[in-house]
Amino acid sequence: PPEERLRSVIGREKQIPRALQQAREVLRNPPKIYTDIAIEQLPGNVDFFKTTVPAAFEGVKDAALLAEFKRSNDGAIAALNEFLSWLQKNLLPHSRGSFAIGAENYRLKLLYDEMVDVPLTRLLKIGYAQLRKDQQAFVETARRIDPKKTPEQVLKELEKDHPRADNLLSSAQKQLNGLRQFLIDKKIVTVPAGAQAKVVETPPFARATTFASMDTPGPYEMKATEAYYNITLPDPSWPKEKQEEYLEGYNYPLLSNVSVHEVWPGHYEQFLWLRNDPNLSKVRKLTGSGSDSEGWAHYSEQMALDEGLYNNDPRYRLAQLVDALLRDCRYIVGIKMHTQGMTMEQAKKFFIEEGRQQPVVGEMETKRGTSDPTYLMYTLGKLEILKLREDYQQKLGNAFSLQDFHDRFIKAGNPPVKIVRRELMGRDGPLL
Repeated sequence: PPEERLRSVIGREKQIPRALQQAREVLRNPPKIYTDIAIEQLPGNVDFFKTTVPAAFEGVKDAALLAEFKRSNDGAIAALNEFLSWLQKNLLPHSRGSFAIGAENYRLKLLYDEMVDVPLTRLLKIGYAQLRKDQQAFVETARRIDPKKTPEQVLKELEKDHPRADNLLSSAQKQLNGLRQFLIDKKIVTVPAGAQAKVVETPPFARATTFASMDTPGPYEMKATEAYYNITLPDPSWPKEKQEEYLEGYNYPLLSNVSVHEVWPGHYEQFLWLRNDPNLSKVRKLTGSGSDSEGWAHYSEQMALDEGLYNNDPRYRLAQLVDALLRDCRYIVGIKMHTQGMTMEQAKKFFIEEGRQQPVVGEMETKRGTSDPTYLMYTLGKLEILKLREDYQQKLGNAFSLQDFHDRFIKAGNPPVKIVRRELMGRDGPLL
């Protein structure tokens, strides 16, 4: 009931001033970029408490409860504004720390999070090889679209065909039913029962570092079972040119690629399997690895087109390759920023020049990489899944079925791909 949820909100809001005070006491010399991002995001957090939270409880009639909520909500807003002022005046001048975690910590993070124990030098070689492969495919695909234009001109033409900010969310929502039906008709993967995901604007507190995301309920949630496909709209305060540049990154073919990744057959498909399988252990329902979940979603982008989505329209392949180049750059930039001294400016330039990304995308992706060192997991996981599929097909021969492979892969939950490989192959083997 709304009243019960509001009491929970009040209880949490009352803890916000104390939590922010504790933050003031423990924060010492963080990386400047972390403080910059916090300063950038906090106004959105304040707006969230000013507008979104009260709007969620407009139907509550209990006057005493609403009065208590007003006190706790006003207190949270005041505490956030005070914290923002402290960040700007006190912490920012003393934010000189390094965000790089170093080679040994990077190796250990990959080992413990993803069960990947591959030397960083070899990982980088693999990453660069995949980048060059996708760059070549990009050039060849652009040539298929218009051999008289340069790849840059072809991409620019593609980017002109995009939704407006006011119909971006509805455009994404319209794509979802067709994607779901494609999986069923082509027997790509078994589609579990479940309502369609709802496309919404990314919450204010998450807009600084993400373009799109899938927000699913917990696997044991029985009440709030809605799943949200978040899309970040351009900031209305940006100059018109920057807003247009941002929307070009959401051209219709690329928007479809994002929807494949986030919803069908990407993250939302995986979530439905997790929720609906009564035989999956609690450990597998509640834990997972990025190389499995993000690897699967990224693998799905390429696989869906390989299996005939949009009838081999090269515009959609070009968009898929733009996103593949983005993930290839994450792979390389993450390693180099955290283990080889790559600067943020060099990273942004790498995204733009090597990955053919818009400057606003390069900036946002670089920011993310400072605090997400292993965002190589997209390409890493995709490569692991492709290798596993190849080995599994070789093992089964004519008995191999793509739908069966996909069902078995997803049915395992989200453990590191090494564990899924062990279960499908009956033994360990090379991951890459």
